[in-house]
Amino acid sequence: MEFTFLAVLLMVPLIYFVVTVGQIQGASFGVVGAADQAARVFVVQNDPASARTAAEQSVNVALADYGHAPEQATVEISCDQENCLAAGASVTVTVHLDVPLPMVPFGDTLKLSASRLSASATQTVGRYR
Repeated sequence: MEFTFLAVLLMVPLIYFVVTVGQIQGASFGVVGAADQAARVFVVQNDPASARTAAEQSVNVALADYGHAPEQATVEISCDQENCLAAGASVTVTVHLDVPLPMVPFGDTLKLSASRLSASATQTVGRYR
């Protein structure tokens, strides 16, 4: 009887820890992929407004594949030149993601997060398009 009680008492936090680490690991893969795809999508567009929109949409799609809502992420796009789509310009996309604690009641209201992840990717606008 004592063994069963102690096993349950010790296993529940351990399992929760493993689930939380799994959420963070999956989110880290998602953030890296989202930043990389957003940078690639940005540099192949024809104008800056559509490039920004396409990059943000690609981030949303990439994070949705890993089960994260668009509201949890922020996207920053910076360029080393004034014209971001000029040949030879380097475009850097940084994605920040708040990973919520899993299985927390009222988690959306309380805004409890397990971690805040960030990833950056840089692409150069090609000379020939």
